[in-house]
Amino acid sequence: MNGKFITLEGIEGTGKSTQLTKIANYLTSKEIESYTTQEPGGSQFGEKIRHWLLQPDYPISKTTELLLFYAARIEHIEQQIKPALQRGCWVICDRFIDSSYAYQGGGCNIPLQYIEQLNHMAVPMMPDLTILLDMDPNYIWERINTATLDRFESEDKAFFARVRNAYLQCAHNDPNRIKVINAEQNIAQVTQLIIEQLERLIK
Repeated sequence: MNGKFITLEGIEGTGKSTQLTKIANYLTSKEIESYTTQEPGGSQFGEKIRHWLLQPDYPISKTTELLLFYAARIEHIEQQIKPALQRGCWVICDRFIDSSYAYQGGGCNIPLQYIEQLNHMAVPMMPDLTILLDMDPNYIWERINTATLDRFESEDKAFFARVRNAYLQCAHNDPNRIKVINAEQNIAQVTQLIIEQLERLIK
């Protein structure tokens, strides 16, 4: 039996990494095997791309950035996500296709039809559930380490406002899959709201 595919989305500082661990622990308590991963990355090739993409001192075009994300995503799906799901694992992924719509589409103003074409060619699956951790971009720099900013963390508030709006548009377009949770609450409150969504998926 195939497992379930869960993704976490949101701008920087929303606590995705923390909630990824919380979800895995909850599934373990339900005796459900899980596999946690992230994008970009998830495979040896993908991790190399992640290193290039996050370096703030390597300027690249926005189109190159988009294509590198999809190159990593293809390998991630084929090498890690699909095999884990086929084993019956629940896969929990920090970022997936909605990040491309939000960051490269909304943030970088790449036409959405280009991203849709890449999805059509390269992405053979959709998440069963996407948790969108939503937060006002003004809180970002209170929650991240500003001494070691990566390429995306170095962007300005206007960029993240566009990213947030694009995320919310994704949720509006696909409300059955994408569940928006206010990430400005404390960690325990956010976790509880996520668990409520997981319980519906388990049932």
